Amino acid sequence: MKRILVPTDFSEHAEHALKVAAQIAKKNDSEIIILHMLEFPHQTNDAIFGGVSIPETMLFMQKANETLDKISESSFLDGISVTEIVKMDKPIHGITQVSKEYNIDLIIMGSHGSSGLEELLIGSNTEKVVRNSDIPVLVIKKDISNFNVANIVFASDFSEEAKKPFEKLLNFTKLFDAKIHLVSICTPNSFRSTHVIEKAIKDFISGFNLNNYSTHIYNDTNIEKGIINFSNSIDADIIGMCTHGRTGFAHFFNGSISEGLVNHTIRPVITLKI
Repeated sequence: MKRILVPTDFSEHAEHALKVAAQIAKKNDSEIIILHMLEFPHQTNDAIFGGVSIPETMLFMQKANETLDKISESSFLDGISVTEIVKMDKPIHGITQVSKEYNIDLIIMGSHGSSGLEELLIGSNTEKVVRNSDIPVLVIKKDISNFNVANIVFASDFSEEAKKPFEKLLNFTKLFDAKIHLVSICTPNSFRSTHVIEKAIKDFISGFNLNNYSTHIYNDTNIEKGIINFSNSIDADIIGMCTHGRTGFAHFFNGSISEGLVNHTIRPVITLKI
């Protein structure tokens, strides 16, 4: 875990994400890149600055850099290598570009909690980052003073295509020496027998060298409730799920189910693209 990217809009929720990033960075001697995107209106005549005059543009850049300087001086970032970036671009494009340019290992983003994907940091653009990022994205919902990860839930259908993202999750799990709980949610609309599920999980994990883990079959009325209720039952620190760039969120979810999960759980969620 060499570099962590934290996009910020200077909100309280972005600070929550940055504090978690700082705790991870200190444990792993990682560098933090703080990114602020300046996105100007498009419905104007100026093709370069979106109708905003050059002096105004320079003022926005200056103020953004001054704010990043103040953030970088925060006591919780002491001893951490911090790089500040202000970029004029669409958030999704800028975040993707910076991620590639700096070889980012993890993106951490703040969220306004359970008020909908539109309320996530940088608006609906976060949903696009979560959906399309080839890099794991950790979404933080609240201030976590002690980010101690002991239990991670991985809810899946345990298909072949989930193996690569699962490997990324295992790398993340090793940072904390956490226990991973593999769970299949069984619902009236997606019923599989215990025998079939147990075989699917056994075949899935056969190619991995797992030590600290457990397997579960959890019954509920729908998948979203099942993941949330199971995570609550073991007091999980993080929920992990796969995403699919073509269809939105988790391949084994319907889009609305996975969006509901991200919206309604108060726990951190890490997403990994298939």
